[in-house]
Amino acid sequence: MSETRPNFIGGEQVMSETVPDINPSDLSDTVGHYAQADITIASQAIDAAAQAFPAWSRASPQVRFDLLDRTGTLILERKQVLGELLAREEGKTLAEGIGEVIRAGQIFKFFAGEALRMTGDIVQSVRPGVDVEISREPAGICCLITPWNFPIAIPAWKIAPALAFGNTVVFKPAEQTPGCGWALIDILIEAGAPPGVINLVMGKGSDLGDTLIGSPKVDAVSFTGSLHTGRRIAARCAELGKRVQCEMGGKNPLVVLDDADLNVAVSAAINGAFFSTGQRCTASSRLIVTEGIYDAFVSALTTRMRALRVGHALDPATEIGPVVDERQFRQNLDYIEIGQGEGARLIGGDTPTRDTRGFFLEPALLLDTLPDMRVNQEEIFGPVASVIRVSDADAALEVANAVPFGLSAGVCTTSLASARRFRRDLVAGMVMVNLPTAGVDYHVPFGGRRASSFGPREQGSYAREFYTIVKTSYIG
Repeated sequence: MSETRPNFIGGEQVMSETVPDINPSDLSDTVGHYAQADITIASQAIDAAAQAFPAWSRASPQVRFDLLDRTGTLILERKQVLGELLAREEGKTLAEGIGEVIRAGQIFKFFAGEALRMTGDIVQSVRPGVDVEISREPAGICCLITPWNFPIAIPAWKIAPALAFGNTVVFKPAEQTPGCGWALIDILIEAGAPPGVINLVMGKGSDLGDTLIGSPKVDAVSFTGSLHTGRRIAARCAELGKRVQCEMGGKNPLVVLDDADLNVAVSAAINGAFFSTGQRCTASSRLIVTEGIYDAFVSALTTRMRALRVGHALDPATEIGPVVDERQFRQNLDYIEIGQGEGARLIGGDTPTRDTRGFFLEPALLLDTLPDMRVNQEEIFGPVASVIRVSDADAALEVANAVPFGLSAGVCTTSLASARRFRRDLVAGMVMVNLPTAGVDYHVPFGGRRASSFGPREQGSYAREFYTIVKTSYIG
């Protein structure tokens, strides 16, 4: 019997109509039944956050440290159980699921320390006898909307800084992965979160978004998801005068230059393009390869790609789990077909049969592609990568930057001069040298440029730029 899970409002469990959460590795397996909030419940969550804000925003940094530190400890102690939940619900392999849970625990531990590291400035005024104090205050009530591809890590890197800096939270996880979001809030409440400080509403963004974003009581909105939705949210928040932070994906290049170490380049491409089923906004979806190494790279990459084991996320032998749901599965297949229609040659991309019925898709490589093809301009968000042949490093840099996005980018080279040049000239928020474009640390800033990101950076000490407001005080 699968569990039935309610919303959390003001420290209380609030039940409503539920929907099943289905395991993409085994469509006969129901992870749980999760309540679907309506606009009345969403409004109640906002009210609860508003009521809790005065006390929480003035609480001692030690109180906030203790809550986040206990939360991090509980997450790490339960990494196996939470990792299995994540693998069942989202489709990551068990190893990847446990790794993501560990990262969530580390995030809470890091921001526990940030609660104690809030600093300001004392400066001299140009006017005699006047002192100036510059301090930071909580932004207020924060609405946090997260995606399904990192269902515990991304909520952690939004919730932890929000609470560390004295804000209260209304949190809406992705409708595809409510289980990890619910488990995280359950742990926060167990760790001692006061009523109303953290509130969970589950359901469709199309049903709840206008209420959550439009409420005059909500001061800040942090969203990670699609470009289309993110732009709508940013425009609405600008209209309402709210602070907003949006992470909206990427079309990330991995450049492989003639002098690259072939094994390093192939490993970076395999990891960046196909691990986590390619369902990462930092995935290496465009492999831009110079002529001198092109044939050797494609041959070695194809061999490694074909050897990847696709299967049930909980099978220890599995290296690539299923696509998260049928909609994403069909979208991936559509893009493979689009690429072939544009003239690309396909390697892989089959839909294998396994012991259980699931959304299994073998990694797909699209060869002979051109930079302006749709498959090289639009985010696919699956185990699908395209290869673009270019003449030299100059052409590689030009092609790498010729997309609307600018989240992550990489270059494989043994030349210090080339590494320096690409670090400087790649138009991206994050640049990797001889590493996969996917995979970032929890204590440094995360974010991109152009259509990839809007607003201040997430993670690390830079998170305070979004979750706090600077106040300047004069004392005469």
